[in-house]
Amino acid sequence: MPIFTVTSIIDGDTFEVSPFWIWNGETGDRIRPAGYDAPELHTPEGRTAKIRLFELIYKKQVEIATAHKIDRGRLVCEVYFKNINLADYFPQWR
Repeated sequence: MPIFTVTSIIDGDTFEVSPFWIWNGETGDRIRPAGYDAPELHTPEGRTAKIRLFELIYKKQVEIATAHKIDRGRLVCEVYFKNINLADYFPQWR
């Protein structure tokens, strides 16, 4: 699986990586992990979700597996951190 370094946390379920990903002729740096949907950033729970994701993966390496689609410039895909699907870290948002 390709390995990327997390460079920025946008919200509880969107982040940026380096290097850029390439999929189906498109490229970008934003990732939307499949398998969970964090609360919106403008809510207290959304701010908490962003902080939790930041503490978990910021400046760390993640692995990208099965890509599903590109949504609003984000690659929606399976993401693994320490060999665990990122969605498994957030079961409350499945």
